Amino acid sequence: MMLPAVGLVVLAGSGLALLAISTAKVGLVAELVGVVAAIVPVMMIVAALLWVDRWEPEPARLLWLAFGWGASVAAITALLINNTAEAVGDALLGNGHGDTISAVVSAPLFEEAAKGAFVVGIMIWLRNELDGVIDGVVYAGFVAAGFAFTENIYYFGRAFAEYGFGDPTTPGVITAFILRGVLAPFCHPLFTAMIGIGIGVSVRTPNRAVRILAPVGGYLAAVVLHAMWNAAATLGTPQTFLNVYFLVMVPIFISGVLFVGWHRRREQRIVADALPGMVERGWVDITDLRRLSNLAARRAWRARVARRDGRAAARTLAGYQAAVTELAFLWHADRLGLADAGAPERENQLVAALVTSRANLSQRRAAGR
Repeated sequence: MMLPAVGLVVLAGSGLALLAISTAKVGLVAELVGVVAAIVPVMMIVAALLWVDRWEPEPARLLWLAFGWGASVAAITALLINNTAEAVGDALLGNGHGDTISAVVSAPLFEEAAKGAFVVGIMIWLRNELDGVIDGVVYAGFVAAGFAFTENIYYFGRAFAEYGFGDPTTPGVITAFILRGVLAPFCHPLFTAMIGIGIGVSVRTPNRAVRILAPVGGYLAAVVLHAMWNAAATLGTPQTFLNVYFLVMVPIFISGVLFVGWHRRREQRIVADALPGMVERGWVDITDLRRLSNLAARRAWRARVARRDGRAAARTLAGYQAAVTELAFLWHADRLGLADAGAPERENQLVAALVTSRANLSQRRAAGR
């Protein structure tokens, strides 16, 4: 019972420590400028991840926890390890080399490990909340968004403290924002999404070797991409950086978007294939088939119910839709031989939630509410 409280204390303590360290380095005004500037790119990332997660939205508390983990625990862990690596590098290789070691070696290895640890934790302790690649990408993306938010606060704040707002041709907040908030807001989520993809593949395969190798491969892919990005920024010329950006990162980002899109369509097929079975059992009305098998139709349905019956009814409908989706995914896992011993109990819970929410909707409609 004490574990959630301890976790919140750790998150809060890590966040406060980072805030204090950053403020001490750049000053209060610069820190506030950094916070404001960092909000814009993180809102873009969160909006994109919520769009990806529309078929079976993850619990808000876990998404907030993922963001908090990245913004506090992962960030302060990375700060301590990277500072240590920088000091060791300077001592062994001479002044100036430690920063390179930290950026190219330490940061990719330990930042991705710290971020990926949260997704691994979800896989181990909250397995029912991780249904595949989309869920892995969403959790990894929220952790990375939190990490990037904290990192951007410091970078934007430091830019303001040293150069003020500047302009697009000189160092300052504007230049830093263009580089980190416009050109590369999705870098950290892209790196850590590789871990999410690996873990998502792992939980959806009956092959034991793949279950082990997929997360390892995802972590290594995240490390390589992160190291390549940092090396281009630290060691290369501006032309090298642009080459890596346009020839490596942009194509990988586009490929990732296409891959996630394919998985979203796959999730739609899983739900559509399961719906006739739910109709046969009397859990779903046959007239609801079309508007349960299409995201746009689901959204329009909730909007109509909200206008006619109120937001409470719309939330009940959202619960009904979510139960349908989770039950479809559970049946799919069972067909693949991936359901655990708790699957029958989980199925009973989902059926109960589905039937109850449908009955509540019918009662509201009958009462004219």
